[in-house]
Amino acid sequence: MKNRYTGLLPKVHLWTDLLMFNLSFAVAYYIRFEIRVPDHLYTNLLLIGNLLWILTTYVFRTYQFNRISYIPYRQAIILLKACVIHVSVILGFLYFSQQGGAVSRTQFLLTYAIFVSCALVARALIWSFILFCRQAGYNMRTYAVIGKGEVAGLIEGFYNDRKELGYKKCGNYEVGEDKDEVAVLERFLQKTQPDFIYCCLSDMNELLVKGVIRFAQHQKAQVRLVPDFGGFINNLATIEYHDQYPIIQLNTKPFSGLQDETIKRAFDLIFSTLVMIFGAPIFVLLMGLVAMSSPGPVFFLQERSGRWGKIFKVIKFRTMYQDADKFGLKHSQGDHDPRITPLGRLLRRSRLDELPQFLNVFKGDMSIVGPRPLFRYDVDMLMQEVPQEFMTLLTVKPGITSIGQIKVGYASNIDENLERLRYDLNYLTKYSMVTDVMLIVQTIQVMLMGRGR
Repeated sequence: MKNRYTGLLPKVHLWTDLLMFNLSFAVAYYIRFEIRVPDHLYTNLLLIGNLLWILTTYVFRTYQFNRISYIPYRQAIILLKACVIHVSVILGFLYFSQQGGAVSRTQFLLTYAIFVSCALVARALIWSFILFCRQAGYNMRTYAVIGKGEVAGLIEGFYNDRKELGYKKCGNYEVGEDKDEVAVLERFLQKTQPDFIYCCLSDMNELLVKGVIRFAQHQKAQVRLVPDFGGFINNLATIEYHDQYPIIQLNTKPFSGLQDETIKRAFDLIFSTLVMIFGAPIFVLLMGLVAMSSPGPVFFLQERSGRWGKIFKVIKFRTMYQDADKFGLKHSQGDHDPRITPLGRLLRRSRLDELPQFLNVFKGDMSIVGPRPLFRYDVDMLMQEVPQEFMTLLTVKPGITSIGQIKVGYASNIDENLERLRYDLNYLTKYSMVTDVMLIVQTIQVMLMGRGR
């Protein structure tokens, strides 16, 4: 029978985890109390733990995955999340039942330490066994592609690059202009017997799609509709339902999802608050040094372009002499710029002159990581050279640091501005919180080594 073992792996994980949890509880109890027979408190706690694990994993869909989403590191992360939630619920139960003091903390911690270790090892063994079976030609799924051109090639390329998924192509049907096209297509599917049918919608009409769905219902095959739209590649798409109709929504600007916006803003607020609190002594010290280095204000305020082109005043420690505008230079000329004070050179190379911009972050004008806010002169220059690309950068908040700032530094001409822009555009297409943290770490390295340009 086709798809004989479909849905078996999630069940294996569920029952394996339950078995591991019970064994871990028993081993931890034996280590703590040796051979003593468990009293009603621990017996009830074990029973409640089993029930809560089933409930927790059901609510958070711990075991809802398929071949494509079944990735080892992702499974490990999902397991750890489920354990954290399960521990929290158990502790809440013990607190409100006023039985927390009667439970051994050693036994409790040992249970979860053993359980997590064993569950991770079990997942590694299961994954290794699956790979071994697929390399031997077992546990394979077949797929057929209806259509031609770039979309059909992308599907085949996807599975050729991921042979560990266990998919094998059994046929490719190119739609023609035959009057009995539906019948011909059904004969093709009857002959190939695919487990999955990929329909390239750009090559098919409604009648053909319905014919494929009808065949799949009788043969227990799964149909996957593939729209041919180039924008899906560069714009993450999400599907939402308006009643029974699926609507594909494209993210036409970075961080357009509410979750991304919320997480990034929360991170900005927390990080900037911590920096301003724990970095207060450094702020005060630098304020004193700037004031003594040359006459003039401590802070330098300048109008810059923010998100959507909104003008705001960026705050920095002053690194130039008070009458620097008399030189008439548009950009910093590096270490040989006569406008920069000796202290200013040090601040620029260590990026310490940027520290007051955490106030801009706290106010909401800037983010920790994002394209650098530009002076009007640079905005006009980039709008003339690459208007479309620059408008993309304006869809997000400017940042204190960015990949472009790390790689290029302060841009003194159009070529450096364009190079920095290309780095920042690449960042927008690959945004993640992990990327932001890595860029912050790289920025700290630049500050410590004095490699700021």
